[in-house]
Amino acid sequence: MEGKSLESLFKGRGDPKAMYAQMKALMDAEGLPYGQRTHTYNSRLAQELGKWVDDFSLPGGSTQADAFHDAMYRAYFVDGKNIADEDSLVALAVGVGLPEEEAREVLKSRRFQKAVDDDWAKSREYGVTGVPTFVAGGHGVVGAQPYEALEGLLTQVGVTPRN
Repeated sequence: MEGKSLESLFKGRGDPKAMYAQMKALMDAEGLPYGQRTHTYNSRLAQELGKWVDDFSLPGGSTQADAFHDAMYRAYFVDGKNIADEDSLVALAVGVGLPEEEAREVLKSRRFQKAVDDDWAKSREYGVTGVPTFVAGGHGVVGAQPYEALEGLLTQVGVTPRN
């Protein structure tokens, strides 16, 4: 799967270079790496593999899940990798210590398809229109936001700050 160029995706909706500069500034302010991608790719298989990784039970499993999701972020948003490519997804899983054959089987069998469908249905119920979206107590914040916006969301729903 080749993906779609960002130039064609945003044609007539804004300047991709300006959009990148704005996002890069936001990411830099939060200390997050962010590369200049040229394409977007269908993330469906990546989501299904991510569900498997979240469900995978090895000692320290949550650490592996965190490592996988971090590797997926870096692959897509920093390195511009094609996350619709099965071999690339398997390489990411193997890179964090997950078994190659099982990762390939998960992608081939699509056994986490329903779990992702359920997530998408819940997103529609919440009225999610973009990613990322943060939801708490029936309220939401859409898009990459500064820390203060997320803090405001939590304050709005009655979360008491920790000292």
